[in-house]
Amino acid sequence: MSPPGSESMSNVTTYKVTGMSCGHCEGAVSSELSEIEGVSAVQAAADTGLVTVTFTEEPDDEAVRAAVDEAGYELVGRA
Repeated sequence: MSPPGSESMSNVTTYKVTGMSCGHCEGAVSSELSEIEGVSAVQAAADTGLVTVTFTEEPDDEAVRAAVDEAGYELVGRA
């Protein structure tokens, strides 16, 4: 059991990604982002181009950019 006040805080950040058009795209982006250290959850929506990432630590925008690029899409920036 953790002492009071020592619970880890989650940082939820939403990004705009271009090029996603289907469930496969969502899965590809989510899979790459899930590999980033400190990412605890990813939700991608092709219809809006928004990707919501939950971090257990400070968001690393450059790591997010690299992962989205690796998946074959373009990170526009934070939404």
